Amino acid sequence: MKPHFRYSPQPVLEPVPGCEWASQMVLNPAIIRDPASDELHMLFRASGPWSHKRKEGKHDPYPIFLGYAVSRDLGQTWEADFTRPALAPALNEELDDIFITDIHGNRVRDYANGCIEDPRLFLVEDELYLSVACRLFPPGPYWLIDRAPFIDTRNDYVPDWVTETEGNDPFRVAARTNHTVTVLYKVDLEMLKARRYEEAFRYVCPLTEGHVSDNRDVFLFPERMRIDGKRQYVMLHRPMEPALFPQGSQVKKPSIYLAAAEKLEDFATDRATHRLLATSQFHWEDNRIGASWAPIKISDQEWLVSYHGKKDSHFGYTQSFMIVREQDNDFPVVTHRCSERLMYAQQAWEMPTDYPTPCLFTTGGIIVKDELIMSYGAADQKVGMAWVHFAELVAYVKQFDAGGGPHGKK
Repeated sequence: MKPHFRYSPQPVLEPVPGCEWASQMVLNPAIIRDPASDELHMLFRASGPWSHKRKEGKHDPYPIFLGYAVSRDLGQTWEADFTRPALAPALNEELDDIFITDIHGNRVRDYANGCIEDPRLFLVEDELYLSVACRLFPPGPYWLIDRAPFIDTRNDYVPDWVTETEGNDPFRVAARTNHTVTVLYKVDLEMLKARRYEEAFRYVCPLTEGHVSDNRDVFLFPERMRIDGKRQYVMLHRPMEPALFPQGSQVKKPSIYLAAAEKLEDFATDRATHRLLATSQFHWEDNRIGASWAPIKISDQEWLVSYHGKKDSHFGYTQSFMIVREQDNDFPVVTHRCSERLMYAQQAWEMPTDYPTPCLFTTGGIIVKDELIMSYGAADQKVGMAWVHFAELVAYVKQFDAGGGPHGKK
């Protein structure tokens, strides 16, 4: 029997008129359960017109921030702090100013300078981390590119020095393209709960290489795995240019990749190894697929992976699930993959308005008792919640084989 998903009947969070950093969009929320209570904590993506940084002849810039919210009723209602962002981009413009101090005390390039997007909160060996898709410089109203006639404002706030200076070092190349670079932070939950935001986040490192490919939907498995004879961290990611990665010649669309590294700082270097996990197979994911939030362990060697697919700008983003199994001394592989989209925009409030593409995009999933609780962005503007019986969902996904056909039938 297909599992029954329950959805919040209206947005649990939405844009706040007059809030400079959250008046246009509030979406794509990450959630984590407080181990000391039943509270749930959320980081959500938000944006609004940042008019005091506007340049003559340009639209307002739209830097992207993270805001904080808490729920005391397992996600039914949320109290959000719209007084200030929890994590904000520095918005520096000069080459010599785009630095940050990392968790080791080193002065490093700040790839989160312009936008901090699509948070994912996850534990790795009992340490809490946050991954975010970042850009060096903020865009204008980027959703206008999907309208007719389209207006491309994505590079309106890239400084002149980016194109005027030469250099092939990774930072300068990433600056020229303004590609998404995924950045990792370590999170102090107690500081976040106390709303001492300046003390809650410590910059760890970039996880992807902006000079190679735009790359997002990036986060880690909660446990290290033995791969190539070494105990390694394992990461999911979705490069926009799969041809630049191993097995990329086999796929034509952005796809889900795995990466393994002995140290977190190795992921954005050639010391990491990569393996294709899954690519588009079904009509509702024809344009691309990407993982949605950190895998959940369901047995000794099995993990549930939530993922999204996009068909086109009219069909939009929808969600399904797969199960992967660890292998001895190798990357995990897909063993079950649901061929149906199990979650998609249906309610009136989930339908697009300013952003034209239908979108139900989950970015958080946690288990509480028997239920899987998920947080999602709807229509790229609002936040919703969904609930499903976890064991029923896993049992349903196991009815499919690795290719999406009936499991056990030939």
